[in-house]
Amino acid sequence: MKKTDDTYITIGKIGSTYGVHGWLKIHAFTEFSASILDYQPWFIENKKNGWEALQIEDARAHGNTIIVKLADFNTPEAARLLTGIEIAIKRTQLPTLEKNEYYWSDLIGLTVINKNGEVLGKVIYLMATGSNDVLIVKGENEHAIPYFFGEVVLSVDLAKQEIQVDWELL
Repeated sequence: MKKTDDTYITIGKIGSTYGVHGWLKIHAFTEFSASILDYQPWFIENKKNGWEALQIEDARAHGNTIIVKLADFNTPEAARLLTGIEIAIKRTQLPTLEKNEYYWSDLIGLTVINKNGEVLGKVIYLMATGSNDVLIVKGENEHAIPYFFGEVVLSVDLAKQEIQVDWELL
């Protein structure tokens, strides 16, 4: 997941059409693809009118992806107009996290500083590797820093927009 603004957070993206009745493939940014359906309503940003709610008529898993049928999009031609648009939810729809737990979207854009006070760059994205998450930090160069809270990642201060790490650049 990534930041959109203070009110909405992006949880997926609308992909290509599926079938002849206006179904769409969904690329979920949630930990488990199917859990994107737990967050409703979905919103899309309309440049003229702000955020618009989407009504899901039906949805199901299809292989490794999710397909949905949205209200008022009954043909592939109509549904195709949504291809590539990001899906957002209100930030208040997210569960409250425990202490020292963070949504990825909260970490993107934070400045990473090592314990010697050197600024390593800003978090541009995160990735899951199977064994642990990894911060991708862009400064002069791009670096991958393992997200081991308490070991490599010493602290996260959302108010200061900083992450303190025990990490040296070679």
